[in-house]
Amino acid sequence: MAGDGTRGRRGGRPGWCVQRILVVDDEPHIVELVRYNLEREGFQVTVAYDGREALRRARAEQPDLIVLDLMLPYVDGLEVCRTLRRESTVPILVLTAKDGELDRVLGLETGADDYVTKPFSPRELVARVRAILRRARPEGQAGVPQARLAAGDLVLDPNTREVFLAGRPVELTTKEFDLLRLLMAHPNRVFSRDALLEHVWGYDYFGSTRTVDMHISRLRDKIEDDPASPTFIVTVRGVGYKFKVPEPSRRARRPAGR
Repeated sequence: MAGDGTRGRRGGRPGWCVQRILVVDDEPHIVELVRYNLEREGFQVTVAYDGREALRRARAEQPDLIVLDLMLPYVDGLEVCRTLRRESTVPILVLTAKDGELDRVLGLETGADDYVTKPFSPRELVARVRAILRRARPEGQAGVPQARLAAGDLVLDPNTREVFLAGRPVELTTKEFDLLRLLMAHPNRVFSRDALLEHVWGYDYFGSTRTVDMHISRLRDKIEDDPASPTFIVTVRGVGYKFKVPEPSRRARRPAGR
């Protein structure tokens, strides 16, 4: 049984904030396998066995990450993912069947950050959990703050992982933030879809480049005035994407005093 997250776990130390994982699967042996391996690594784990319970626990407990099976009773995993993504940016790692390519694509399309196929290696699952959390909450370099990235009315703060558009906060998922940060840090540089997969999802990610297109589409919906005619993230036909720095307005170019 999961403890209180403060003692009796490997890696526990004074002042250490234990990260909380919600594991959702309707197969008890899968739940216990995942819980056992995550708790061994120092995570605090709670569980749910159906979609309704998953939504209730996610809202009440606000976990740092959710491991979510897609085949669930009452409310299926895809609908759970859609609902949570409308409400929060909690990282989601989906579990799918080995031959469930469509489910994997739909899971990523609805906002999941990564996936693991069944049967899976517990070591791989824990590694992916750690990688997602590391990207979601970077520790920084010796406490040195990183410069904000700005382009027109769009501002990204890598220290707080916040994005603002015309002064208003923009809610992004972990992958959406990482993707925007990479593009903004290299203005006008063209990235192929494969390069974006490698930089943001990792070299060992075996997903389709369609994943990049779906995340770019969602980013445009959130930061562009007209997503169908983007001015920030533009498509370079036959290659990939780049972040285009907006040109200063005429008013901004006028000499002072005029």
